[in-house]
Amino acid sequence: MTAPDRWHIDVDRTVCIGSGMCVNSAPNAFKLDSARQSHPLAPDSTAAETVLAAAEGCPVEAITITLRDTGEAVFPPEE
Repeated sequence: MTAPDRWHIDVDRTVCIGSGMCVNSAPNAFKLDSARQSHPLAPDSTAAETVLAAAEGCPVEAITITLRDTGEAVFPPEE
């Protein structure tokens, strides 16, 4: 049995508009600060569908996810 993937989650706060959709999709993974900017609660964490859904649902694509060990893009996918 292989271990689940570990992800590195990043939010580009120069792009984030504070919609809160990430917090609604994955409340255990994201929070908004007092300036309504999103932050991952644990930048390095186990892969989770809710986190991927939050990244996919971000209206400005401010969330990126990479494989922690290799840096390979999870979201947005490389073209």
